[in-house]
Formats: sequence, structure tokens, C-alpha cells
Amino acid sequence: MTFVYAFDHEHLQAPMSLKDLLGGKGANLAEMTSVLGLPVPPGFTISTEACRAYLHGGWPEGLDAEVAEHRRALERAMGKRLGDPCDPLLVSVRSGAKFSMPGMMDTVLNLGLNDESVEGLAKQTGDDRFAYDSYRRFIQMFGKIVLGIPGEEFDELFEGARKLSAARTDADIGADVLAMVVRGFKEIVQSHTRAPFPQDPDLQLRAAIEAVFSSWGSPRAIAYRTREKISHDLGTAVNVQAMVFGNRGEDSGTGVGFTRDPSTGAKGAYGDFLVNAQGEDVVAGTRTTQPLSDLAVHFPAIHAQLLEIFEDLEAHYRDMLDTEFTIESGKLWMLQTRVGKRTGAAALRMAVEMTTDPGIELSRAEAVGRITAEHLDSVLHPQFAPGPRTVLTRGLAASPGAAVGRAYFSADDAAAAAGRAEQVVLVRNETSPEDIHGMAAAEGILTARGGLVSHAAVVARGWGKPAVCGAEQVRISRTSFSVGDVVVSEGDVISLDGTTGEVVLGAVALSVGHVPDELTTVLSWADEIRSGRLAVRANADTGTDAARARAFGAEGIGLCRTEHMFLGEDRLPVVREMILAATPEAEAVALEKLRAVQKTDFLEVLEAMDGLPVTVRLLDPPLHEFLPDVEELAVKAATTGLSVEEVQLLAAARWWQEVNPMLGTRGVRLGVVKPGLYAMQVRALMEAAAERLAAGGTPVVEIMIPLTISREELALARGWVEAAMAEAAASAGAVDVTIGTMIETPRAALLAAEVAEAADFFSFGTNDLTQMALGFSRDDIEGRVMAPYLEQGLLARNPFETIDAAGVGELVRLAAARGRSARPALKLGVCGEHGGDPESIALFFDAGLDYVSCSPYRVPIARLAAAQAVLGASGSGDTR
Repeated sequence: MTFVYAFDHEHLQAPMSLKDLLGGKGANLAEMTSVLGLPVPPGFTISTEACRAYLHGGWPEGLDAEVAEHRRALERAMGKRLGDPCDPLLVSVRSGAKFSMPGMMDTVLNLGLNDESVEGLAKQTGDDRFAYDSYRRFIQMFGKIVLGIPGEEFDELFEGARKLSAARTDADIGADVLAMVVRGFKEIVQSHTRAPFPQDPDLQLRAAIEAVFSSWGSPRAIAYRTREKISHDLGTAVNVQAMVFGNRGEDSGTGVGFTRDPSTGAKGAYGDFLVNAQGEDVVAGTRTTQPLSDLAVHFPAIHAQLLEIFEDLEAHYRDMLDTEFTIESGKLWMLQTRVGKRTGAAALRMAVEMTTDPGIELSRAEAVGRITAEHLDSVLHPQFAPGPRTVLTRGLAASPGAAVGRAYFSADDAAAAAGRAEQVVLVRNETSPEDIHGMAAAEGILTARGGLVSHAAVVARGWGKPAVCGAEQVRISRTSFSVGDVVVSEGDVISLDGTTGEVVLGAVALSVGHVPDELTTVLSWADEIRSGRLAVRANADTGTDAARARAFGAEGIGLCRTEHMFLGEDRLPVVREMILAATPEAEAVALEKLRAVQKTDFLEVLEAMDGLPVTVRLLDPPLHEFLPDVEELAVKAATTGLSVEEVQLLAAARWWQEVNPMLGTRGVRLGVVKPGLYAMQVRALMEAAAERLAAGGTPVVEIMIPLTISREELALARGWVEAAMAEAAASAGAVDVTIGTMIETPRAALLAAEVAEAADFFSFGTNDLTQMALGFSRDDIEGRVMAPYLEQGLLARNPFETIDAAGVGELVRLAAARGRSARPALKLGVCGEHGGDPESIALFFDAGLDYVSCSPYRVPIARLAAAQAVLGASGSGDTR
């Protein structure tokens, strides 16, 4: 096996397509060298295969010989040798993974310097200051990255040297002082390692390569990959490249340039540079940079050459590029290029404009493939504005967007404060249906417990409110919370970012998402691509939510949760009246009251979605969720006492309380225990549909029975529904209705062929299916267990964010295939939280589903992802 490739190696295919082998940086260096013929310092790439071999079994056999061979070739090409005391070659050793991970892994510059070669470099260049500045940088980098010495010790010593020299910038420190700094740095190394700073270039090179390999497993790299959903198995390549120096004097410099503005997408070069500096000076923020346009003043010929290279790169890659360059003694060198990261607004603008750019001519499919869910989130939701901030704690990024407000710890207090025109963040250990009014009033929601599909997370996403859940360091008392020694009291201002999970003390400035015109254009192209292949519906429970979902482009409602209609302040007492009813007559009275309000709710939803399908799920959650908390009532009983009604509620709450309510009396089982409940809901729905029909509307009704596990159970429940439909038709008129079920248990998935005999459609409830298939409680697992499982590679993805392809995904595929084999006309959809996740949507499309359903605010993302799934299956488009 070959582990090492020169930049000018003749590959059998374009190097830019070999990122799996060469990493992103190595692939692009090879492309610039061997295909585009740009001025790139020579070097070689140690492949990702070598890194993976190292991580699994130590230094690979034969790697030393390959590195030595390529080092000699590099020395011949440069006419210099590593460590030569007269005219030394210096190299950089940089990481380069398949996917860009900026700042996450390690780099060592100026490798090859030692006590002898630094003198040779000084004589060869005639610049003692340059030589010792290069040596001190090398010792500092090598000491921190390879030897693990705290960087602060080097920084403190160097800052002392600046003060000693009364230097305004690093460039003002003289050679004598830099030589003293080198001696001090070497003493730091000796103190920490009990050995002198290594002088042998061979040992330096191997140690640096190993350090870069090892940095793949650093905590920051693991955390970044976990957040970005990058596999931990890929490994990184290592690029060894001849150094060129931007700190040779006033005829040298270094910079970072973009072929277009990454913030706005505007065409034209954009970036920063420094005269007489090395690359890390530009990104470290230790010196004030100059805009790239000023390069025309300092180096007019080089500026013109750089703009020509930018044009060539854009035409070749057909995208906006991020580049690094160095000017050494008046000569331009290109050190790196890659497809540049960009804001959501810039991504949309560039995608649309590049379809008409004659040098690029993207197809519409390619333009759609260029946009990500994160791009859309950034234009649809407020975000933290750039700038420093001190993060108090982190939780799960449960619902995107950012919020600032005063902390309140009960739903009543939050609602009251919002009524006083205060901006509010509701802080709870966890939320329940009783907190709905406070959640509605809040700008954002913070919970100490719960996961990505907890009550708080699901409601927040449905309403488009930012939420951070499962922030386990948060300790809540009645009117304050603490994180370590920091106490946040009621009324104190906090900020939270539901996109990153950050919680910040105080007010952070927000940048309000602006929806550019290009979003409409891109989504219209996405709709054309997915038309007839994969529809997108929304999960909506009110007429307002349904109208909002339709405005976002939803093609129907895939999940109308009727229990959410019971949570209004005017509804909850009636639900409790039904639960507390001591006689069938009293229960019938309460059910009739509920029928009237449910009919009104259904009318609003059907009107908002007129002509589009509306899937109404009959009541699913256990009844205890509509009752007060047993513990709170018990405490009140022991302290201030209970009213007569509260005594009844406590008794009912204890009666309905279950050890494991998720597997208890819920879903279709409620219909068995309280048959009048489902009959009431169906009558209300049929009356609403008949009224819409009489008004000239076109109601399209689908009734979904939750949590069935067999054909017999579904057939029984279908009988109840059909009987109620017939009763309603006798007085209100008939309406065409389809009846189906939610597949949310492994048993139902495995018996899909039988269950399909009694169903017109299946809707996969992937939240509960994930819990039951993996044995994970979604409200308990995500805080303390999920992070180490992801970091240690025990799970490739958080299964509550992205479908577990090997387990739950296979159950969906199996059930879809078996259901369709028994009933070819069976309609298939998904209504779990995964319906808004791009990776999951690709799997659902591949499994043959007809539609996905998600929260209204995720509909634009789902439309985009559905189109990308179609493109990915057909092998067309750019879905990078």
C-alpha cells in the first residue's frame, strides 16, 4: 500500500476528487500543482490511510521509508536539505482532513531549524532577525503541539520580550532579543521534558507527523466532528510542504482571500493580508490586518496576478474559493485553496447568481445542492451576532435561533412578565402541558432536563421558538438557578442559542435573520425537482400553525396532534372534568363540551389547509399528562392544604399515574379504556369536514389511530371510527376519509403486512420507534449518556436527531416494503421529528415513502432536503 504522494503525482483521476485519500487540503494542493499549474511550494501528502493505520495499530510499517524518499525528492527540488547548517530547507507540517475542520487540528511551521541551521538561515538571507524569529516560532509551535507544553508559558515570555524592546508590533523586536527569546523557549522545553529541544530534523519531522495524526483524536476535534456529524473513522492526511516566508521584509507578506464575499455573496475578491508576516499572524488577531484591496497599493503586479488566479480557481471549481497565499521577496505562492464557508444569505445569493455566471453556469439542480439546512436556519431565525461572549453552560441545541430575555421560573410568572411587555426566557427543570401559556409568552426556553424530542423541544420547534434543553449543569431552585458558583435570579437577563446549545449570562446582541429573495427562488427549484417524488407536510395542531405551515410551502398536515387542542386555558378544565367524571352521564356531558370545542379547532385547521390532506391523530398521550403533578399536589396538601377540586385531582392523578407511561395507557389503548373519547373526536372531525364541504371547501381528511401493534387491534379501532363516521354522516353528511395508523413499535413494523390489511396509510412515528428499538428513553439518555456515546464512536449519530439507519431505518424500510406488498396502494409517510432532518429524509425517500412531515418552521428545510434526496438517488446535482 502506498501511503505518501507528491503534490505533482500523476493520479488516474482529478486530485480534487481524491479527498478520501488525500484529505481536502492535499487534494486541492495536488489539483493546483498538477492540473492548474499554479505557483505552489512543492511538497507531499501522507494519506488518510496512513493516519487510520496509525490510530489503529501505531506507526505503519514502511511509512518511514516512504517519508524519507519523498523528503529527499523535496530536497532535490528545492536545492536545499532539512537541517543543513549552511542553507537549510524548512517545511510546514499541516493537517488536512476530508472535511474542513478549521482550527481543530494541529500545524507545525518552520520545521528543520536547530541551533546550527538557524545560523545558516541567517547567513543565507542576510537577516538575523528573520532567522531567529522563525526559530522562536518553531520552538513555540513544536513545544505546544508536539511536546504538550502549555502555550501560556511561551506567550508570557514573548510578551516580556516585547515590553523589553518597547516594540509596537512583533516585527519591531530585534534579532538580539529574539535570540534571547529562543534561549528562554529552549529552557521552558528543558524544564517540562527533562530533555533539550530536539535538534535532529528526522526526529522533528516524525514527531510532528505523529502529533498531527494524534490531533484527530483531540477533544476539540471530536467535539467539532460530533456537532458537524462528521465520521470519527475518516482520519486526517498530513501535508509536508516547503516553507515560503512572508516575514522576509517589506517586500514580503501573507494573506487570506476569498473569490467572493463570504458574508454577502457579492462577486469580487475579499480578504485580509499583512506585510512582513507569517500566516498565523493573520488569523491570530495579534496584528491589525489590511483589506485585500490594499494589496494593489503595496504589490500592484502581485495583486493583479492574484485576481487572475481567483478567476481561474472559480472557473475550475465552479464555486467560491477560500485561499491562503504568501509573498516571499516579491514572488506570489499559493498555499491552500478550498471551497469557502459562507453565511446562509451568501450561499443563497451565490447559488442563484452562479446559474447565470458564464464562467460557472451551475444547473438549478447543482444550485439546490449547494444549500444546507444550516444556511436556511441562519436566514429564518435570529442568531447571536459575532463577538466575544462568556458561555455560562451548554445544553442540547433543541430548537434553532437565539433569544434574550429575563429569566422566569414558572409559566404563570413568565406569562405575567410578558404581559408587562418584558422579554422572557422560561427556565424549567422540564416542561409539561401545564406550562404551555408560559412557553407561548417566552422568547426562548431553557430546561435542565429532557432531550431533543422532549416536550419543550417539540413544542419550541413547532412554534419556531429557540430552546436549549438538557442543560444538566443548571440547578434550579424556586426563583433562581445556579451553574457552579454563578447564580441567576428571577428577572436577570440571559441569552440562549438554540442552534449551538449555548447559554450566556447577560444580553447578547442578535443578528436578525433576513429572508432574501433568493430563498424563494431556490425553494421553487427544489419543488420542481421533488415534484411527484416526495411531498412535504407539516405537523400542525391549530389553524394558525396550519396557515403558517402552508405559507412555508407545506403540502398538507402529516400530524395534527389532537391532545394539543386540549391544552388551552379554556380546554384543560373540561378535559379534567371528563377524567374526573364519576358516572357515564357526567362523562358524556364533558365529552359533549369537548366535541364542540374540537369541532371549532378542526374547522380552523381544515380551512387553512383546504384542498390538502390533513392527518388527524386521535388522542395519544396518557391522561395523567392533563392532570397536575402528583408531587406538587402532595406537597401542597402537607403544607397549605387542598381545595375540594384539588383533592379530586390528586386522587385522579394517583389513579392514572404509571411507572412507565410511555408504554402504558396511551394511544389506541385509551380507546379501549374510554371508548367514548375517540368516538367524540371522530364526530367532531366529521362535522367540521361536512361544514367545510357545505361552505364550498374541499376537506381532505385522514384519521390516524396511534400505537396499534396488530391487525386485530387496528381493525377493532377502525370499527369504532367507522361507526362514529356513520353516526355523524346521518346528521351532517358524508365525507370521504382514509383511515390509517402510526407505526411506532418494532412489532408493528415487523407485522406491517398484516397491519396493512386494515390500513389505508402508514405514518411512521420515528420518535417512539427509536426509543423502543434502541431501548433509549429520549428524556433521560441525551444529557449524560449521548455525549460519551458519540465521542467514543458507539453511535455514529444522535438517533433522536438523525434516524438510526442500521436499526430504526431498517425497520422503516422493512415495514414500508411489507406494507406495500400486502396493499400496493398503501400511502406511506413519516411524522416524527426526523421528518425535518436532511439525512433522515434521504433514507425515507430511499425507503419509498410518499411524504415527510415536520414542524412548520422546518418545512423549507424539508423541501430543500427532499429535492437533494431525489438528486442524490439519481446521481445528479451537487449535494456536497
